[in-house]
Amino acid sequence: MRAVTKTVLGLGFAGAGVLGWASLVERNAFVLRRFEVPVLPEGAAPLRVLHLSDLHLLPRQRAKRAWVHSLASVDPDLVITTGDNIASHDAVPSLLDAYDLLLGIPGAFVLGSNDYFAPRLKNPFRYFTRHHARDVGDTARLPTAALVHGFTAGGWRDLTNRRESLTVRGLRIDLVGVDDPHLHYDRLDLVRGPAAPDADVTLGVTHAPYQRVLDAYAADGADLIIAGHTHGGQVCVPGYGALVTNCDLDTSRVKGLSRWWPGAGSTPSSQAPESAAWLEVSAGLGTAPTAPVRLACRPEATLLTLVPRSQA
Repeated sequence: MRAVTKTVLGLGFAGAGVLGWASLVERNAFVLRRFEVPVLPEGAAPLRVLHLSDLHLLPRQRAKRAWVHSLASVDPDLVITTGDNIASHDAVPSLLDAYDLLLGIPGAFVLGSNDYFAPRLKNPFRYFTRHHARDVGDTARLPTAALVHGFTAGGWRDLTNRRESLTVRGLRIDLVGVDDPHLHYDRLDLVRGPAAPDADVTLGVTHAPYQRVLDAYAADGADLIIAGHTHGGQVCVPGYGALVTNCDLDTSRVKGLSRWWPGAGSTPSSQAPESAAWLEVSAGLGTAPTAPVRLACRPEATLLTLVPRSQA
């Protein structure tokens, strides 16, 4: 009986230790991931793209705000944010303060569900079922208009079901974006069309990397697709990885750099055709306030260095 009691107590202490690490340490252990992506024309100088996603910011999260504010020091040429910026009605001023130095840099954004609706407590096991999508119910609305105004006033392009074009360091960058596919707000019919032949690089941007969106972007000739939403699985099994993606993307692509082509499904990136697009999914910087833990999945932003295709 004593042995059983000791075992139960030991498991309890171990579980408490893991929970403490996940909630107090790892969820604030921010890291900047770096990838090199060969998508530029021959002879082009490297272009640095800073990708931020899923801050789920609360005003009291000073460490996160300070870390995001410090990212201007990496000297990006372009900033892309892929949604789920805020987690409370009073978070917009704190978010814009965190982004202050970045708003002076060319940028673009799409929105996620938590830019529209406040988070609410959910059964975490729903993420293992098809009921995870579009689950907002009677959730309170967030100040989306103020958020969008803050971004556009800072010069960032709104890619909510829109196409835009920027010139950065002499390169024409075409951007294609949709509203949040997780809420079925995406209107691909408004943005479909082949990539312009005179664009130096075409970027597809989405909050949630649902396959219907990835397929459309890749079929239209996007060179690089940028997404967030998955939180990298958020609570992962050490040595194994993510159990869920919170969308229909396979877990092998839950975060980081991979390849995508129309109909790729769960086919490994190693089998990608030469024409496949690059896909970068960020594990994001935050968590919903109702589930403030991360395990084996540090919060992250990404610095993508775009280089000529010949460097592949």
